Amino acid sequence: MRYPAAETAEKHERILEQASALFRQRGFSGVSLSEIMKATGLTHGSFYNHFDSKDALISKSLGYASRKSLAGLNDAKNSPESMVAYTMNYLSLQHRDEPENGCLMAALGTEVGREPAARAGFTAHLKISVERFAVYFPWSKKRNKRRNAIRTLSTLIGAVMLARAVDDPAFSDEILREVRAEFE
Repeated sequence: MRYPAAETAEKHERILEQASALFRQRGFSGVSLSEIMKATGLTHGSFYNHFDSKDALISKSLGYASRKSLAGLNDAKNSPESMVAYTMNYLSLQHRDEPENGCLMAALGTEVGREPAARAGFTAHLKISVERFAVYFPWSKKRNKRRNAIRTLSTLIGAVMLARAVDDPAFSDEILREVRAEFE
């Protein structure tokens, strides 16, 4: 039985959404295809109607997460204040505590090195993020905007990764607080 194209597209989108969230929450190897399909309310068997393999899903889900993330960054470009607010939100406790809803770079940065299927999408996302930060961020000096964007993104991503990694809640909060202070 063939489903209408709109219904198939909606199911495909649901799979990408759930896979993206689960991968960011638990990593690529920490999630099975059956868990992803269960989260979407679909059967494991229907997975192959949408993707050839888990590698294909990883690649497509990174593209999905990238589009969502870049849309948020685009929304922040309207003013220097909104870009600073975007940065503060990035360094928030909520972002730290909800990797499934957050930045794919902070959630999957260490995973991508072990997943060849993820590298191209991750690289493209990072390059676009650097370009947009270089243009959108209210830099005090207009020279070296790309260099500053790379440094800033590395600082933001690293701060969230470290804050998630430590087992001391007060220290985790301190990491985010100290990095936020650099942007206030």
